Amino acid sequence: MGALVAGVSTLTLARWQFAVTTVFHFLFVPLTIGLGLLVAIMQTAAHRTQDPAWERATRFFGTLFLVNFAIGVVTGIVQEFQFGMDWSRYSVFVGNIFGAPLAIEGLLAFFLESTFLGVWIFGRGRVSPRVHLASIWLASIGTILSAAFILAANAWMQHPVGYRIDPHTHQAVMTNFWAVMTNSAFVLEFGHVIFAAFLTGSAFLLGVAAWHLHRGHDTPAFGRAARVGVVVVLVASVGTIFLGDSQGKQLETQQPMKMAAAEALYSTQHGASFSLLTIGNLQGNPIFQIRVPHILSVLATNTWNGKVDGIHQLQAAAERRYGAGSYVPVIWLLYWTFRIMVGLGIALLALGVLGLWLWRRRRLETTGWYLRAATWLLLAPFVANSAGWIFTEVGRQPWVVYGLLKTSRAVSVLAPGYVAASLIGFTALYSLLAVVEIGLMVRLGRVPPALEAPAATDEHGLIY
Repeated sequence: MGALVAGVSTLTLARWQFAVTTVFHFLFVPLTIGLGLLVAIMQTAAHRTQDPAWERATRFFGTLFLVNFAIGVVTGIVQEFQFGMDWSRYSVFVGNIFGAPLAIEGLLAFFLESTFLGVWIFGRGRVSPRVHLASIWLASIGTILSAAFILAANAWMQHPVGYRIDPHTHQAVMTNFWAVMTNSAFVLEFGHVIFAAFLTGSAFLLGVAAWHLHRGHDTPAFGRAARVGVVVVLVASVGTIFLGDSQGKQLETQQPMKMAAAEALYSTQHGASFSLLTIGNLQGNPIFQIRVPHILSVLATNTWNGKVDGIHQLQAAAERRYGAGSYVPVIWLLYWTFRIMVGLGIALLALGVLGLWLWRRRRLETTGWYLRAATWLLLAPFVANSAGWIFTEVGRQPWVVYGLLKTSRAVSVLAPGYVAASLIGFTALYSLLAVVEIGLMVRLGRVPPALEAPAATDEHGLIY
């Protein structure tokens, strides 16, 4: 182990470990939020119409929702342990701030979703249909509230508000809980993430339904699911893009270095152009580049010739304010994750528009090329979510709490070998969970529902 970590710092290993576990966990969170809402919508349609096709679609996608929820809970637990294991100095600094939203998330939101999810799983045939329907809606609301309180904590790291620094302990102390929960960074971040979650769930719903429709499996059930998926993909992609654009303008005032790095803009410009694609050096000597004049200024300032600060000027300003050191994040990583996120968002918007067009012409369930495209684009929101999360967190560097605490001062005092051992262990465990998750989802997702729904639950009340 010593030879393996020779020359690698505790900080680097801790950052890799948190990145691996966070990105993996975030694969499941948006799908849980989005698919939970869609299952609730389909069950509502089944309850109101008494249509067996809606009931079959609800049961089928409810099964996939439960598998994803279970894996998401398991992977999320590890996140909390890492705060104490690898980031103890960070935990000491933010503990007075994070305590309230995270406690509410655990005591209110998580118990809400888990309790009523239990009612939904075991209650069919034991509670009234209305109570059973209400249980999946309450579970869905619980997942959204859970995300809200966690994102409030994350938004405080991006834009600290409602706090003071204790002069004796040098810890951040909350002075205004309402300010934390109405943080301008939180409002846009929460909206963007929730719409992205609905986009993830609907793209998954549409992709799986398209795969079955292309093979002629239970057209009534999967046709209904596909139509729900098309509508929500269209609405959610518009919401995600709009709120993402609003976040970009907000970042120009709150974290301008992140936006400058996303464009690899080294010098301040008025009427700055936006590069759609760059091949070669991002420092001004590319082999090939496609640029759109003035668009970066429009995106950042809503004006045609607006001023966009460059990396060199922002670095100099940061040194004057915070002292010597580099305040530039990894530029190539931000440049490409930003374009992956935006590009896939536009592709999913096109998927929704084309789907609605085909639906209006009664060709949605029979157009082979569209069904194949929808199946492949099932993966797009997962890649976009990961790219967006990497962009958000890496772009804040070298700060873990922007302007207050650097990442280098937040890590625990540990020998690199201990962190390396846990990194290897977590990576191996998460790889195993990935195999289990993908295997279960593929196995269950390939089998169409029975044409006749089961008349009763089993001896344990399980229906899925």
